[in-house]
Amino acid sequence: MSLYQRTAEAILGLLNPWLFLQLSASCLPKTILKLIRERKLGVLLSPKKLKDAWFSEFWGIVGPNIRSGTGEAIIVPLLEGRATRGEVTDEPVGPGLSGTVIEVGAGSGLWVDVYKKVAEVNPNPEAETAEGTVRRRNAGGKGEKRVITRIYGVEPNPDQHPHLKRAIEKAGLQDVYQIVPVGIEDLDNPEKWDGRVEKGSVDCIVSILCLCSIPEPEKNIRELYGYLKKGGHWFVYEHVRVEYSWYMRAYQRLLNVFWPHFVGGCLLCRQTEKTLREAGPWENIDVGQPPPVLWYQTLPHVMGVFTK
Repeated sequence: MSLYQRTAEAILGLLNPWLFLQLSASCLPKTILKLIRERKLGVLLSPKKLKDAWFSEFWGIVGPNIRSGTGEAIIVPLLEGRATRGEVTDEPVGPGLSGTVIEVGAGSGLWVDVYKKVAEVNPNPEAETAEGTVRRRNAGGKGEKRVITRIYGVEPNPDQHPHLKRAIEKAGLQDVYQIVPVGIEDLDNPEKWDGRVEKGSVDCIVSILCLCSIPEPEKNIRELYGYLKKGGHWFVYEHVRVEYSWYMRAYQRLLNVFWPHFVGGCLLCRQTEKTLREAGPWENIDVGQPPPVLWYQTLPHVMGVFTK
């Protein structure tokens, strides 16, 4: 690649986040007009509800593009146990998704169809062996697939629920996937929703590009840690704070002045990996930054698995 091409690529990489914000801003007038047509004046008069509706409109546009760019390349291998130190491998090198699962920030259901790709989905707990696997023949020739028996999709934004329900139905997961319409702090509170998740009852947690926007991250990540069984796994793919140069850290902080107001409260400078590491004792941590690692990245990511 020539110097000109490298320079153009770097400039575009630095400008892309601002173009992302511009796209978000363009969705606000559309959201307001839609709410007026639907006569949802209560939403228009509530800053929080308006912001939720705005983000749902925006995410409906950008979400599928993010899904197509990372789904098969990163998320499927991660949940199959085919990732180590931030890199995807051809064969499983770690734990795969199984058992009872909490999906944090389920949103519009971008990742719902992934579950059937990475595991056998069966609401009958007896279908799962003691090792969390079931033998079956499959096209991949691996001869073994893990079993998911229950999925709790945590999504407190009601504007996302119609999209999430459609995604669940399309994936045929109605008997397994339950929408949890409350925040993390109320997962075990049956007075706040039609269900309850017991502490220490969850085999796996999945968080994909969502911990950047949860309130009180230290508190809520510790809370989620408490739901994992001993030996349970937390699968993570999140963007994190820039650590590799002072000028990119400064650039990211400048961008972060505007970012959360246009992208649903998302904060760019969170040290999510550090917060996860400090949530409690871990038996094993296998995380890293996916390649390529470029000097002008304003949204570096980490991916991997924390084992309790």
